[in-house]
Amino acid sequence: MRWQEGRRSSNVQDMRGMGGGYGGMGGLPIGIGGMRGAGLGGFGLLAFLVIAIVAGVDPSQILAPGSGGFGPAAPPSANDDRLEQFVSVVLADTEDVWHEQFAAMGRDYVEPKLDLFSGGIESGCGFAETAVGPFYCPLDQKVYLDLAFLNDLATQLNAPGDFAQAYVIAHEVGHHVQKLLGIMDRVEGSRASAKGASGTSVRTELQADCFAGIWAHYADKTLGVVEPGDIDEALNAAAAVGDDRLEREAQGRVVPDSFTHGTSEQRSRWFKRGYDSGEISHCDTFGARQL
Repeated sequence: MRWQEGRRSSNVQDMRGMGGGYGGMGGLPIGIGGMRGAGLGGFGLLAFLVIAIVAGVDPSQILAPGSGGFGPAAPPSANDDRLEQFVSVVLADTEDVWHEQFAAMGRDYVEPKLDLFSGGIESGCGFAETAVGPFYCPLDQKVYLDLAFLNDLATQLNAPGDFAQAYVIAHEVGHHVQKLLGIMDRVEGSRASAKGASGTSVRTELQADCFAGIWAHYADKTLGVVEPGDIDEALNAAAAVGDDRLEREAQGRVVPDSFTHGTSEQRSRWFKRGYDSGEISHCDTFGARQL
């Protein structure tokens, strides 16, 4: 991905090392893989359980209140600083794309803030630890990201590449787009049927994947930042955080009734659908009979 010369967003806030006290998740944080609601949400409680098992970490330490995931936050490294710059550029790219898309609909795009954290952070949806993974909080309209996940994406989830990392950010911004379009508010009342292979949770997450694909479409066609192999990196990352793959790795079996984000095949396919079309209308997962 050609990002080094890109514009940096002014909406990234570095909260690393600030932490906070432990409290419940009061809203509905939404992330890219793993569990959501019921006190936990984000890219990957389930994904982080897989990482813990691979790394030889006791999973109970991740689930313990106030544990901060894998332990005390380390001071930012040179690689972390590079990742912070990368995140800022990718966020700026999403801003450019979605400003244009909303303008075409006669609407204004309100840019989300993105808070970088380490260990844990107090969000508008309550306190979240690293184990929650990247997530979007609709109550404060912010994306939250621990840079450690971007490293673990390659080393533990076998999804290397900078465009794989960009997909993570674009997915969370996709949830913000859902919030601005009123989609998230409309499905909020359907929590009772949120889980399951065809539930509202899965449909919400697959649409965010599709919106990430729309971003990739214009990042390629308009911004010119996509290099050969980048889209394959994103597709691989989408597949890496499929419910079926994560459950199989974590517990040796797949339970479709517990799905919250969709299978590996579904996640990569809906990302590709957004990338191929570049059209919001092609991302109607709620109207789709088959996901």
